[in-house]
Amino acid sequence: MEDREIVNLYWERSSNAIKETASQYGSYCKSIARNLLGNDEDAEECVNDTYWNAWNSIPPNRPKVLSAYLGRITRNLSLDRLRRRHADKRGNGEIELVLEELGECVSGTDSVELEVEKKELVHAINEFLDTLSQEKCNIFLCRYWYATPVSEIAARFGMTQGNVSVTLNRIRGKLKKYLIERGYDL
Repeated sequence: MEDREIVNLYWERSSNAIKETASQYGSYCKSIARNLLGNDEDAEECVNDTYWNAWNSIPPNRPKVLSAYLGRITRNLSLDRLRRRHADKRGNGEIELVLEELGECVSGTDSVELEVEKKELVHAINEFLDTLSQEKCNIFLCRYWYATPVSEIAARFGMTQGNVSVTLNRIRGKLKKYLIERGYDL
């Protein structure tokens, strides 16, 4: 079933919307949640919460790319769940590692007055990602959006773990330089 048809089911308030969403995107959402949470039970709960949030947000929203819409909901729910956990139990250590790797490029300040700057930073990072090759962009997103372990990225792209680590390190270096050139104080 096409995304458009599934979204129409939500707009019609048909119970088949959830069934079709689960059939089409259940494993996709679960892999996002599992990568972030490191726990199948928590991942399953986040996926179920994703369906609930989709049901409550469509309508009024009419996503053009349902996979991205559901992926974002799943990721945000998973990150919220992580915040509620004790720091030493998050994502089997993968989240801390991901955040540490990116820490040199992006600061972690959370003050309200920096919301506009955060949006500009997101825009700048997206522009940077557009400068990368498709493969390098995908490697970066696997690691820093989906929190995929380096070993899985290596297997997916037919690379060694060392090669993936070096590639990620070089991309982070380029990102840092790119942001500094645009006036970000890192």
